[in-house]
Amino acid sequence: MEQKPWLKHYDPGIPYTLVPYPEVTFLDIVSETIKQRPKHRALLFKGTTISYSMLEQESNELAAALVAQGVEKGDRVALLLPNCPQTVIGQFGIWKAGAITVLMNPLYTEDELEQLLNECGAEIVIVLTSFYNKLKSIQPHTKVHHVIATNIKEYLPPATRLLFTLVKEKKEGYRITLKPGDMWLQKLLRQHAGSGRPNIKINPGDPAMLLFSGGTTGTPKAAIGTHKALVTSAMQLHTWFSGILKDWDDVVMQVLPLFHVYGNAAVLGTALIGHNPMALIPNPRDQKDLITTMRKVHPAFLSAVPTLFIALINNNDVRAGKVDFKSMKLCTSGAAPLLAETKKNFEALTGCRLLDGYGLTESMMGAVIQPVNGVHKAGSVGLPITDIEVRIVDMETGLKEMPVMETGEIIMKASQLMQGYWERPTETAETIRNGWLYTGDIGYMDEDGYLFISARKKDMIKSGSGFQIWPREIEEVIAEMSVVSEVCAAGVPDPSYGETLKVWIVFRQGQQCSADDIQDFCRKKLAAYKVPRMVEFCESLPKSMVGKVLRRVLVEEHKAKQLQAQK
Repeated sequence: MEQKPWLKHYDPGIPYTLVPYPEVTFLDIVSETIKQRPKHRALLFKGTTISYSMLEQESNELAAALVAQGVEKGDRVALLLPNCPQTVIGQFGIWKAGAITVLMNPLYTEDELEQLLNECGAEIVIVLTSFYNKLKSIQPHTKVHHVIATNIKEYLPPATRLLFTLVKEKKEGYRITLKPGDMWLQKLLRQHAGSGRPNIKINPGDPAMLLFSGGTTGTPKAAIGTHKALVTSAMQLHTWFSGILKDWDDVVMQVLPLFHVYGNAAVLGTALIGHNPMALIPNPRDQKDLITTMRKVHPAFLSAVPTLFIALINNNDVRAGKVDFKSMKLCTSGAAPLLAETKKNFEALTGCRLLDGYGLTESMMGAVIQPVNGVHKAGSVGLPITDIEVRIVDMETGLKEMPVMETGEIIMKASQLMQGYWERPTETAETIRNGWLYTGDIGYMDEDGYLFISARKKDMIKSGSGFQIWPREIEEVIAEMSVVSEVCAAGVPDPSYGETLKVWIVFRQGQQCSADDIQDFCRKKLAAYKVPRMVEFCESLPKSMVGKVLRRVLVEEHKAKQLQAQK
């Protein structure tokens, strides 16, 4: 590692390696925290504080309940939850039962959830009440035989809980009646009150979670992360930020969804390693709640996607200086392109340093990040952090390392890479070759080891919310419309979102519809963030000699039109 150019540009005190990594899991780390400070704050949620001891006890009780329901080591248990205490308690309880946590986006449509549940084979789902009916509608088409429901109000302070019950619970779809055979989470915890942790040995090399990713081939697949992989990534990130964040005391703001690798492996993991309290935000788009929470907990660390930083820049209270950022020591951006203008404006407005970064689900947050105190090069996502190796190779064979400043496919090597895709050996072999993760992203490195990302090999789109979008999925849905002859989807530059989804459509002869019709159809089939923001109707689509639609030509034409319109 000594010869790697990026090492010379690490902040002072950042080690080149952390090897050997301890043979521990996050369950061990939480236990160690409790030995030192049992009443230390673990989670902050809308005025409620959950101590590490409470997290330990309730996850023990959930583990005992899951074992009583027949869960065995290696089973998959799904969480269909936003950021709330139940998600963290659920994750730890599933682990203590010896099972694998499967984290899913609750905003997915019925079709999407059905596909993912069948992909992982989960038989138990813990679901928020507002998503209960959606889950029940697809349950007969899956292997799910136990549903455990939980209400968002269960961890609210008493006065807030009463107000929620009277004003919001029914109106916003949180009040449900359980179907026969389903269970309430809180009732299960009471039934197993005081239970110790089940006597199930959890090894660092055991699978800990499945996180869904499109990988480099476009179809969502479940990437397997081990317990040790999660700890390894968290230790690396904790070390990278150690010069500025204070263990135990600094509050970490969790606005990223825990079903995303960035929110779980990075933010939650970093907080656990540093014993830092974590403030949970269930809906980052609710700016009033976000700013109210910031004012109450005085966070030191905020990780988010570029659209959230853009929203804060445009927030009237922030612009008027009514939001105090003095406690905020560091912000990081990832999961979507961060525009230089966004970084500059946010830092100028708040006085807080905003770091860009790059990581993948398949790398389990093996990451490239800008140095905290070092040089930030415009357009670069930063340096490979401790024990991460990055190369640029030719796009044809993936075997030849490219010279400095020459573009190729980005590949990564790290000890925490995913074990593979769940029950997909062919796709795994295509993605991980000789210990290297082939990311499918295109970029180059400069002479100092800074990484620049220029394109995506497989045309994956990263929405402004940080979620991944695969063009083929969008195209197949729109192709179901009888008026559509041809369709192409791609990501195009957007000043607010970094990148946004656009579709180009050719009608069948004599047929037509409006852009609103296209979007309305998509809303019935796809999660909201997958609905194209832009629709263009064309006489034909550009194609190669063999008939392949030239997606890049459409994107370049779009860029040219944007430039012309700005003149």
